[in-house]
Amino acid sequence: MLLVVIAFLIFLAVGMPVAYAIGISGMLFFFQHPELPFTMVVQLPISQTQNFPLLAVPLFVFAGNLMNESGITKRFIRLSTVLTGHMRGGLAQVSVVLSTLMGGVSGSAIADAAMESRILGPDMIRQGYSKGWSANVIGFTALITATIPPGVGIILYGTVGEVSIGQLFTAGLIVGVIMMAMFMVTVAITARIRGYKRAREKRASLGEILSSLRETVWALMFPILLLVGIRLGVFTPAEVGAFACVYAILVGVFVYRELTWEKLVETLGSTVKDVGAIMFIIALSGIFGYGIPFERVPDAITGAITGVTTSPQMVLLISIAFLLVLGMFMDGSVIILLFTPIFLPLVKSVGVDPVHFGLIFCTIITMGNMTPPVGLAMYAVCSIMDCSISEWTREMWPFVVTVVIEVAVLVFLPDVVMFLPRLLFG
Repeated sequence: MLLVVIAFLIFLAVGMPVAYAIGISGMLFFFQHPELPFTMVVQLPISQTQNFPLLAVPLFVFAGNLMNESGITKRFIRLSTVLTGHMRGGLAQVSVVLSTLMGGVSGSAIADAAMESRILGPDMIRQGYSKGWSANVIGFTALITATIPPGVGIILYGTVGEVSIGQLFTAGLIVGVIMMAMFMVTVAITARIRGYKRAREKRASLGEILSSLRETVWALMFPILLLVGIRLGVFTPAEVGAFACVYAILVGVFVYRELTWEKLVETLGSTVKDVGAIMFIIALSGIFGYGIPFERVPDAITGAITGVTTSPQMVLLISIAFLLVLGMFMDGSVIILLFTPIFLPLVKSVGVDPVHFGLIFCTIITMGNMTPPVGLAMYAVCSIMDCSISEWTREMWPFVVTVVIEVAVLVFLPDVVMFLPRLLFG
């Protein structure tokens, strides 16, 4: 298995597309074990995708794209500005709240970061915010979008690790709100130090807030319907994805009247591209992942780490350090697919709840999208806002510290994460 991992890293280093790097390096395992039938190389990618919960991935991607085209995003921006525009660094606070609201729509950190950098980025720079600071606000707050349900990474983790997606969604809501509060404090402190302006001079009146809430109520209802539907057993996670698509179409066509036939066709086309890329990686990860249990890699890592410590917190911190490094060099979806079967048995062996670990796991690897050298969200934002990587790196440290503090809270105060799942699911 060591040869497979080395080959995978070499393929990534020379710029091979991730899916091909996973599939080709995974095939080396079968060359090392001629006793295994080579027909498995064909069967494994097919069987990897024959998983009912995975239906949630393309359905939620489609739902997110539909909601972006249905006018929901515009109304979220308006609501965010009304709620936080009067604060110091008001447009940056708008970005924090918008990322939170978009969590119930998009579920993708990269998509949220790219969207906000196009919509909010130019105005932030016009108001005198530095490019590096503005880019980091938009990039790092996209972490919230990936955490608030329905995050695609959380769905993948629950599917691969056979963990309740309903409980993960419920815990993600709590973690996302905590993250929002911490980023708002970070933005307020750094904006005050830098003397940045407010987006609007006066605090919004109650009438303005209620008017904006009225416009946005159909979009705000979706995450609530999602969690209630799963908890009451009305929907499975995959069925909720289908409901989300129908809901987005109904809202876009009959409520906001902005989803036209042309936009629907365009949305279908972009969704096919997005889903194709994700599912191709998932399929080929079946070849790579076969060798992990075959050579008892999880048992070996569990034995090595528990031989040093059996403290749940220390095991979590060691795992986090390893995942943090991985997240700097690999796409988050790939890490979830390849390393969930390794780390989940380890943390379960020391008594860590899989739901608790899942939120920490997904937060850490998603942060890799915001850090050099291979941060996909970082490159997307910097490209759109014409911000250099060196300027991004100089300005990112307050936000990195915020995420570290937030993860420390999750590690040492597990009841904060698990309170709502235990209340709703027992």
